[in-house]
Amino acid sequence: MEDHNSKLRHSLKDPDKFTLTFELVPGRGGRTQEINRIVNLAKDIAADGRFQALSITENAGGQPALSPETLGTEILAMGSEVIIHLSCKDKNRNQMESLLFGWDRHNLQNLLVIAGDYPKEGYCGYPKPVFDLDTIHALDMLSSMNKKGKGVLQNVDRGDQETSIPFLKGVVVSPFKMLESELVMQYYKLHRKVAAGADFVITQLGYDVRKFHELLQYMKQNRLNIPILGNVFIPNLKVVELMYEGKLPGCLIPDSLYEQIQWEGRTADKGKKARLVRAAKLLAVLKGLGYDGAHIGGPALNFEDIDFVLSQAVQMVSDWQSLIPDLSFSPPDAFYYYEKEHETWLNTSRETTRKRKKPSWFSAYSFSHWVHEVAFEPEGQLYDFCKKTCLSLDETRMQGPLSTFEYINKVALFGCLNCGDCTLEKLAFLCPQSRCAKYLLNGPCGGSHNGWCEVYPGKKRCMYVLAYDRLKPYGLEEKFKSGFIPPRNWSLNNTSSWVNFYRGMDNFSLSDDQFSSCTKT
Repeated sequence: MEDHNSKLRHSLKDPDKFTLTFELVPGRGGRTQEINRIVNLAKDIAADGRFQALSITENAGGQPALSPETLGTEILAMGSEVIIHLSCKDKNRNQMESLLFGWDRHNLQNLLVIAGDYPKEGYCGYPKPVFDLDTIHALDMLSSMNKKGKGVLQNVDRGDQETSIPFLKGVVVSPFKMLESELVMQYYKLHRKVAAGADFVITQLGYDVRKFHELLQYMKQNRLNIPILGNVFIPNLKVVELMYEGKLPGCLIPDSLYEQIQWEGRTADKGKKARLVRAAKLLAVLKGLGYDGAHIGGPALNFEDIDFVLSQAVQMVSDWQSLIPDLSFSPPDAFYYYEKEHETWLNTSRETTRKRKKPSWFSAYSFSHWVHEVAFEPEGQLYDFCKKTCLSLDETRMQGPLSTFEYINKVALFGCLNCGDCTLEKLAFLCPQSRCAKYLLNGPCGGSHNGWCEVYPGKKRCMYVLAYDRLKPYGLEEKFKSGFIPPRNWSLNNTSSWVNFYRGMDNFSLSDDQFSSCTKT
């Protein structure tokens, strides 16, 4: 098969190459002036030749927009490679698979796999969020499609793909988190993304060089050996306000940077040149730190702006270390994974001490864990009795009362939504169907801020922050570094998860530490 992704693939594999990508954000409509501006900018970037690919978002911010494959096909014809954002928020697994076949046929094989922003108001109100798969599921499915003879799922009789589909799979990670629980869970999920087949990683946007350095150190220390691109985002004043107010999920503008940008905004150009120079400094520092490349973006940029940033960065890179103090914007109480090296403004190799509370053996978690060990582990004292009882009752008129009894208990204890495919034991006895706005089984997403869910800020804590804090006293938080919870089996909806467990029909019968478990014959 012809390698249509050679430019980007080869650049990422070349240790001497600093890969550059640029992000395009299409909006509503296919024939607007903004779309025409984006297309013209793409033409200029393609002709310039310094960028290895153009990245196209999919319904960014949760708003409906021109589909990325439409714009991507046009850009491919210009001679530039494309990275299509594959978002989980608006598609179920079948629709996702169908789109991937189409994208492959159009040679759109570079992907950035993301959970996606929670859907915003559209036609006649708010749409239903889908999130049928999470990013780990999507990566696992893509990895299966990459295998020769497994272009479709093998446990479904649809025939075989004759050749492999060479998807290049990118993912995102955010080192710019306030709390230990948020930050460490981002890193733990990165382990699972790499295990699921991620080929490269792009950081979330941020303005703290020490955090950029921290992620690089963590990946090297933990042998997460995939290329990493640093995010160089150039906001305008409107976007700065949105970020500062917490209205862009996962994006943080610290007070110190916000005040500086406000001061710069009093100049004749409203601080635009200052923001471009700051971006050039960050680009130079990323190259000096040892990043494999940079992912550049920002609203309403023209080609002259981009050329200025690239040209200035080339002049600055030889003295990149002197620029670090100008790019050290972080909230004063943010958690860092490593201790600070004061001379360089970066990090030492010593991990920050993470205090561990004394475990409580009378907590909701410890009680739930004890019940699971006794009744749902094969060596448990009541396992045989509970299994025999549930399966026997399920074959009689007591089937309904059994399901009702289970549901009432689990509603009271866990907020159960009766999915029939229970994952409580794997997620610190927190229910992702009721606790996570995106129903993520292999979370977290990147949208939380200061421990709050992106959808319910100030009202609902991120489920995975709660899970980390719940497991840490027992020394069990590292379980989130590995493992795979398969996607929810909707055929089990509104059935007894106890019966499904004992019959070997739920996620426990599929889940192990090997990925592609759902696609085995």
